[in-house]
Amino acid sequence: MDKEKIMQGVRLILDGIGEDIQREGLIDTPERVARMYEEIFSGLTQDASEHLNKTFAADGSDMVLEKDIFFYSTCEHHLMPFFGHAHIAYIPNGRVVGISKLARTVEVFAKRPQIQEKMTAQIADAIMENLDTKGVMVVIEAEHTCMTMRGVKKPGTKTVSCVARGAFSESRELRAMFMDMIK
Repeated sequence: MDKEKIMQGVRLILDGIGEDIQREGLIDTPERVARMYEEIFSGLTQDASEHLNKTFAADGSDMVLEKDIFFYSTCEHHLMPFFGHAHIAYIPNGRVVGISKLARTVEVFAKRPQIQEKMTAQIADAIMENLDTKGVMVVIEAEHTCMTMRGVKKPGTKTVSCVARGAFSESRELRAMFMDMIK
C-alpha cells in the first residue's frame, strides 16, 4: 500500500469538502486514515489458502457448521462499511480444518474493497478448492451503511447472499438443514 498517496488523497477530500486541512483536529487525519486503510484492506495482500492448508484427518462426512462469524467490510461502490455475519457449512471429504480457519477465511475476503455477493462466492470457492470438500454453503447477512446512512436511509435493512457448491447445490435437504441450523 502506498501510504503517501492515501494521505494525499485524504487531504484532497478534506480540502474538497471545504475543510481547513491545517485545523488542529485534522492535521493528523491523513496519517490516521492511511494506517486504518492498511488494517481494513489487509486482505488485499493475503491468500485464503494460507489459512485453509492445515487440515486434520476426520472419519465420517457429517456437516460442519460455523455460524455467526462477525465481519466488517467496505463497499467498493461507495467506500463505506458493511458489516454482518457469515455462516459456513461444509461436508468433509476425509479432512477437516481448524474452526478458527473458517473465520480467518471470511476476514481475508472481508478486508478488501468488496461487494457482498462476490465475497460470498469467494469464501465458498476457497473452501471448496482448498479443503476438497464434498460441498460447501455460505450465507452472509449484512447491513450496508451506503444504504442506511445515505440514499434511501433504511437502517436495520439486511442484505442476504447465499452460495451453494457441490452436495449443497444438489440436495434441497442439505440446504434446508443448513438454513434450520443458522436460525
